[in-house]
Amino acid sequence: MKMKIIRTESEYEQALAYLDTLMDSAPGSSEEEELELLAMLIEKYEQERYPIDLPDPVDAIQFRMDQQNLTRQDLIPYLGSQSKVSEVLNRKRPLSLAMMRALHEGLGIPAEVLLREPGKELPVQRFNPADFPLREMVNGGYFPGIISIRKAREQVEELLEHLLSPLDTLVSQMVYCRNGTYQAEVSSGLREEKEPYRIQPSKKIAEQAVPELRCINENALRAWQARVLHICEAQKIGHYKHSAFTTEFICKIVQLSVFPNGALLARQVLLDSGIHFAILPHLPQTYLDGACFKTSSGNPVVAMTLRYDRLDHFWFTLAHELAHVCLHLNKTNYAFFDDMENELSQTGNQQEQEANQLSRDLLIPPEDWQNKKDELLATMDAQLVKNAAKEWNISPAIVAGRLRWETRDYSILGDLLGSGAVRKMFQ
Repeated sequence: MKMKIIRTESEYEQALAYLDTLMDSAPGSSEEEELELLAMLIEKYEQERYPIDLPDPVDAIQFRMDQQNLTRQDLIPYLGSQSKVSEVLNRKRPLSLAMMRALHEGLGIPAEVLLREPGKELPVQRFNPADFPLREMVNGGYFPGIISIRKAREQVEELLEHLLSPLDTLVSQMVYCRNGTYQAEVSSGLREEKEPYRIQPSKKIAEQAVPELRCINENALRAWQARVLHICEAQKIGHYKHSAFTTEFICKIVQLSVFPNGALLARQVLLDSGIHFAILPHLPQTYLDGACFKTSSGNPVVAMTLRYDRLDHFWFTLAHELAHVCLHLNKTNYAFFDDMENELSQTGNQQEQEANQLSRDLLIPPEDWQNKKDELLATMDAQLVKNAAKEWNISPAIVAGRLRWETRDYSILGDLLGSGAVRKMFQ
């Protein structure tokens, strides 16, 4: 019989019949070599045509219990508690990755059996749950369907893997500005980084050794970004054309501030223009007001936290992030994360200086500001502020916020800022 790869059931039957004739081959003979080769071909065909199903994970656990004379009490170190042991063995609770890893390492149950995937290995744990503000993330809806911290901790590895998965294919260099500039180079996806998303301060900031800079939780920052990207996946947006995203376009968006629902109108215009827009509260130790970055497909994302629920703060932050889109996002892979409380009083790096300047000029053109500045600063009169805003076709909150920043007197014109007006729009 000619030796060849077995492809059909007929060839398989012929091979089995011929194999029987070779079973009594003398050791070392050519027939024995033929027997071994034919047996390999038959085995390969059987593996492909009649694969053996992996045992059920619970059956495998019970088999190991019988082998090693283990009781249910003995499984607690691997599954977590007596109730979890009972639920797993009664097939009322699926095995988590943490349970699988413990059973694999402690009882030697093959990973492919626990995962129910032939040849599959358990993934390396990439994230330390202690590095993330899980309670705030649960309360903020970061894990759909999970409403308690207890449930989140039981599945934390899987939940973090799913949450942070959009960052795996994101290529960006992080720029975080708070009393200066933080940067972290991320040359490619999360899986290729030995220390993913480690933020290092610039040399100038490192030399200053400002204590509060050490309080930034970069893991929380990335979790926030990942959640924004999940929100973006569900958004329907128009076609983005960078050449159409001009300073005139941004000015038209700013002029929507005159309407009571101007923030909502701005969001819709951005979505229609191919720019993702998301509102997501900040997480602890992120000190974040706004961000600007690209999705893995290249569409711009503008995201805000409403950390300060005021109209003036909303429009200043939005204009700053849109300035980044206009000036920088098409030329770089930067991901900008901004603390606007310090942004306008700090020089930052070149990109931040440029965004600061452009956003101020687009909110209130320099020549208009120079014509009214002295009168407004001298009187701080609310009616004059409203008149100027009407003339410039913008919200009085923007003018009031500019005057407060110019004078560094944050006790004035509070009634014009639109406090509490933004968040309720996006509820």
